[in-house]
Amino acid sequence: MENFSFELVDKARETIDGRVIRTPVLPLCSSKIAPYLPPDCEMFMKLELFQHTGSFKARGALLGVDWLDEARRSRGVAGFSGGNFALALAWAARQSGVSAKVVMSKTADPLRIEGCRELGAEIVLVDGIAAALPELERIEAEEGRRILHPFNDLNMACGAATCGAEFVEDVPDLDVVILPVGGGGLICGMAASIKRHNPDITVIGVEPVGADSLAQSFKSGRPEALAQVDTVADSLGAPMAMADSLALARRHVDELVQIEDAVMTRTMLLMRERLMLLAEPACAASLGTALGPLRSRLAGKKIGVLACGSNISIERYNKYTNGVEMLTVPAA
Repeated sequence: MENFSFELVDKARETIDGRVIRTPVLPLCSSKIAPYLPPDCEMFMKLELFQHTGSFKARGALLGVDWLDEARRSRGVAGFSGGNFALALAWAARQSGVSAKVVMSKTADPLRIEGCRELGAEIVLVDGIAAALPELERIEAEEGRRILHPFNDLNMACGAATCGAEFVEDVPDLDVVILPVGGGGLICGMAASIKRHNPDITVIGVEPVGADSLAQSFKSGRPEALAQVDTVADSLGAPMAMADSLALARRHVDELVQIEDAVMTRTMLLMRERLMLLAEPACAASLGTALGPLRSRLAGKKIGVLACGSNISIERYNKYTNGVEMLTVPAA
């Protein structure tokens, strides 16, 4: 990520202009949602769940394929993902007529696996990330495919930066932006663009309590790996931070906080009942943090939150939300 620059971000925006969706920003001011918000605040949600393949990952994946030379393109691409990046990579490769192979965990949501198959990608199912890495090494050695990383890659940071640039152009005078954190590829790029626009905007990242590798890395100053990942938000369940995305995030992110799984699942229900959005757990993290752990701090602020993805089957959605009570309107 040493080559990350705003000149490159500007080039990335030109490259994907008209090929990805400039997702809308929704003011959360309707009578259905307003009672749940921090007092006297204004809140705006960027609806990146309406992006191609249902998540922000499409931006960086498209850049990753576009920036390959012809020799690399002819040999194809590959990557490991729990689902959102796999879908994005399959889609991006198809747009450019490039062969894609995605390595996915056997525990991935079947909706995501089938989505990759429908997009024409070859799928390899493995027993988690420990098995994925040697499989990717084999694919690279035997097939010559370019391995694209789901978050620790220049194209992913630049793709995320295009999302951040859109957000602050559409709502230029935000006080705070709250962004979900998995491996750090989203927040490092978005935060850079946000701070470029206005260094006074506070950028806060939110990780699941059971997957806080970036927070641990911020504390130690070096990339940290987790002994185990324990969260329903599989899209935020990166088992480790990595040097490049960590370094960029540390330059532009003001604070990291954690969110309980229970708050995410309760917020998923709120988004369905009050916003008519079917969100995966990661997609509920920003709003859940604003309505929960950070609520008192956000009173009177102008706040941006990100709805980052919607790739969840009805079966898995029901599994996570059955028996869960929706967030209630706070006492005045």
